[in-house]
This record gives sequence, C-alpha cells and structure tokens, in this order.
Amino acid sequence: MPRLFAAFVIFVFGLLRPALAQEVAWVQVEAHPSLLTAQERASQFAGRLADVNGFALGGGWYGIALGPYTRPDAERVLRVYRLQGQIPQDSYVVDSGAFGQQFWPVGDNAQLTAPAPQTQVTQAEPVPDPQPAALPDETLAEARRGERALDADGRRALQVALKAAGFYASSIDGSFGRGTRAAMSDWQAARGYEPTGVLTTRQRQALMDEYNAPLISVGMRSHSDSRAGITMQLPLGVVKFSHYESPFAHYDATDDLGVRVLLISQPGDQATLYGLYDIMQTLEIVPLEGPRSRDGNSFTLEGRGKGIVSYSQAKLTAGRIKGFTLIWPVGDEDRRSRVLAQMQASFEPTEGVLDPGAGADAPQNVDLISGLTVRKPKRSRSGFYIDASGLVLTTSEAVEGCSRITLDHDYPAQVAALDAAHGLALLRPEQALAPMTVARLRSDEPRLQSEVAVSGYSYGGVLGAPTLTFGTVADLKGLAGEPGLTRLALAPLPGDAGGPVFDTAGGVVGLLLAQKNDSQRLPEDVSFAADTGVIRAMLSAAGLEIGTEMPASTPLPPDDLSKLALGMTVLVGCWD
Repeated sequence: MPRLFAAFVIFVFGLLRPALAQEVAWVQVEAHPSLLTAQERASQFAGRLADVNGFALGGGWYGIALGPYTRPDAERVLRVYRLQGQIPQDSYVVDSGAFGQQFWPVGDNAQLTAPAPQTQVTQAEPVPDPQPAALPDETLAEARRGERALDADGRRALQVALKAAGFYASSIDGSFGRGTRAAMSDWQAARGYEPTGVLTTRQRQALMDEYNAPLISVGMRSHSDSRAGITMQLPLGVVKFSHYESPFAHYDATDDLGVRVLLISQPGDQATLYGLYDIMQTLEIVPLEGPRSRDGNSFTLEGRGKGIVSYSQAKLTAGRIKGFTLIWPVGDEDRRSRVLAQMQASFEPTEGVLDPGAGADAPQNVDLISGLTVRKPKRSRSGFYIDASGLVLTTSEAVEGCSRITLDHDYPAQVAALDAAHGLALLRPEQALAPMTVARLRSDEPRLQSEVAVSGYSYGGVLGAPTLTFGTVADLKGLAGEPGLTRLALAPLPGDAGGPVFDTAGGVVGLLLAQKNDSQRLPEDVSFAADTGVIRAMLSAAGLEIGTEMPASTPLPPDDLSKLALGMTVLVGCWD
C-alpha cells in the first residue's frame, strides 16, 4: 500500500541553463562503511525527498546524495533542507568526481554530467513503499559463529567503539570477557535490541557506523598531495585545496563549520624546524593557551582560544620538514579528536617537498606570514626597566583586562604591584631578564620649559624599536593643581603610554600616563606624566628601593640618548 508523506516545498530556483555550461553538484547527506546500511538510509530519504541517489565513494564507503543540480541550486537546496530539518546539519555540497558506482536507486544511473531539472512539490504525493533487500538478523548461534570469525583488530575495534559510546571502561585487549559482554548487553538494550551480550553481524555494523559517524560526517578519506609530498586522510567534506604558499599547502573551509587544514612541507635543517616552531606561535591560528613541545627533530603545538582549537605537528627527516595543522571550532571536541587521531595515524611523508618559492607571487602584507595572519595583542603600550632583574614599570592602563601580558612579544610577565590611583603598574617577568640599561630616577624636579623626550613604542612595535618624541615641561602639577603629575607640552601616540620621560641628560623625570577617555578633549600637545615622587612611593610600597641619579646638567648627544632609550624601553603587550 502506498504511504502519504508530508508535503515539502522545493522552490524553483530559476530556468534550467544549458547543461554543459553548468558545474554539476550534489548535496551529500550521509556516508556509511556498510552497503546495507547505506541502502536502508537511502530508502528512508527517498521516502520523503526527491532526487535521492547512492554511490560508492571508494575505500569501502557508500554515500547518499541529492541531485544532480547546478552548483548554485545545490547551495540553495542545502540551505533550505537544513533549515527545514530534512537533512543533517553537516551535509555539504560536492562535485561528481567524488562518486563511483551507483547503488541507489537499484538499476538506475543518475546523470553525473548534467543537472537535473528543478522540481516543485506543492502537495502531498503518494510514494510507493520501497523494497530494499533486507538482511535478516541472526540467531544467537549464528552471531557467535560470526564473532569467532573476527580477527584481533576487529575485536579490539568493537571494544573501542563500545568505550566511545560509554558502555565499556576496561582495557582494549580484544578479549571478550565479562566486562565486554556486559557492555555489549547494555548497548543492545539501549539501542532496542535483545540484550544477549553477543552482537549479530548487523549489530556490529550498526555499532561501528555509530562510532565512525564523526568521520563520515566530514567526508574523511585518503588524499595525496604530490607537491607537498604528503599522503594522509583529510576531512574533504568540509575542506578543499586552496593554494600553496611555502611552507604550507592551504586547505580552506567549504562550509560554515570553519575547519581548516595546513600541510607543512619545506626543505631545511634543525634551525629551520626551530624557526618554524617559533614563527607558528606568532600566528592567529595558534592561540596562546595550550601545551607545546619541541625536541631535536620534531615539535607539536596545541592552541585553544578565540573560538578555535588548533593542533600542529612537524618532523625533520633527511633534510625535509613535513607535518600538518588542523584548525577546528570549539564545542565539537568529540568529532575533532576523532578526525585528529585519524589524521595522525594516516600521515605518511612521500617523495617530494614543497618548493620554497611556492606562493611567492601572492599579495604581500606585513600582517601575514605565508598567507596566515600574525597574532596581535589587543593593546600595545610601553614600559621601562627599573632594576637588573628585569622588573618593568608601566601604566596601569596597559594591563587592564589582559589574560596574558608579554614584554617585547616573547617574555610573559605578571603584575607584581598596581597603583591604579596614580596610573602605575609594576611587572615581573616570569623568567629573569638582563636589561641593557635600567632607569635612573632624578631626585629633583625638572625645570619649567626644560626639554624632555618620551621613549615609547608609538606604533605598537611595528618599527621594532622605540622612538623619541620631544617636548617641554609645561607645569609641575595637573590642570586642577593635582600633585604627583607633570604636565608636558608633548604630543605622544597611545603606544607611548608607560614609557620613560627623559631629561636631556638621560635622567628619568617621570612615566608617561595614558590619555583619559573622558568628555573633555584636551589639545593634542597636552599630556601628563607621573613624577618620580609618585613612582618612588609606589615602588617602596612594593618593597623595592632603587638608586637615584644626581642632578646633571650636561646634555647627552642625541645618539647616546637614543641608545639609552633603546636599552631601557620595553614593549608591553596585553593579550586576550
């Protein structure tokens, strides 16, 4: 008897254009390593959707796809069916090259080279009951015989799948003892089967389909990149090759899941490997938080933050560095870990290595390395060394709301003391540093209208060294008469805040404070510095006493003042 299915409207997406002028595309909705399961699922989809087809994918996998369509129509069908909940959310658009022999509909042969006409179903239509070949379930004796035919790897795989499903907690040894039998029985009961403790052939396949669903959903299959010299399994349902830009082969996201893969391939030695390790940690794709390790011929990097989890590995062998990076969105850890494990297990370096000149014609950008964005702090300010161990004084504004603080990009630091009332912060590096120069605070007040210079990273470290901005002392108090402030006739940039204010003899007469973002807008050449009295009081409260410099009247030559500033001034980075 025919059954009636609820109406589903597929909008007409435009007149069909000539087939040869269109790129043929399909919406792949599922894939299974079992032909029987794939036939059953294709039958279920065909009961409610049009244009259902099934094809062999290679490697023992079978896919279910809707189509064929033009690519624009396939994209629209994907969006509409997803919105309606008719297909899985991880369905994706694929071209005909992914398909082999057709297995559904039985005896049919879909047009792999021409789009199908779009249809519009506006009312319920009778659909005949499909008649797929059914595999009868087995008796207990037959199930035991089938189980005995399994090899050791097959038995361990079932234990792994049971463990992943939460039913098994013992060792993966391939021995079906009481723990494994109990796990099988519990799985059967949870899935609506008779809990015999022995899985039938169909149940074993269902368990493995369930376990492999994360890999199936992203189109995991073997891929060989001859230019990079790497063969491995990749989630080709959600990424596709984009371009080469040494030392990376870029595989970019094809949908809103946002997965990305980089294949790493370059000639080099240990120094090249170590340089790559350092450079990759400056990229946005490697967030700051996460374990990382390096030995003589390999490294691994894991980063978590900014909505992504990334994992990178690389190894040096016979003058070639090969590896990969997987970038995955947060909140999908089970699937990410399965895909990563499959990539690691299947990774195989082959002959060939990516030409170091690959991608040399790509547009140049100072914020990019090999097509990847360099990570930047959310705020860059200045500071200066005040003792030989590397303690740094900066403005409190520089460290507000930071999850991580760095000195000169590379050295993590912690806030050792804070005087928010006067705008000061003392930073202690996590490892002892050896400054070239430390500040010598002047013990006397600067003279009004005397010349001063602020040393700071005006452009957030882009220039690689601090710059000097010159001005004069306008007053020895704030605009409202506040003590502890020195008003300067000087026009700094935001990155200069926290930098030392020098007199012409190289003595530090203050610390430049950040401009306040209030409703009162001051002239550009009005700025303020915390004077040395406030600085000393803050340091004393923190248990730190530093020496003084006797007043000097002999100005330093400009080159000497620049060298002094270079050795003392620090780039302070505030990171999310």
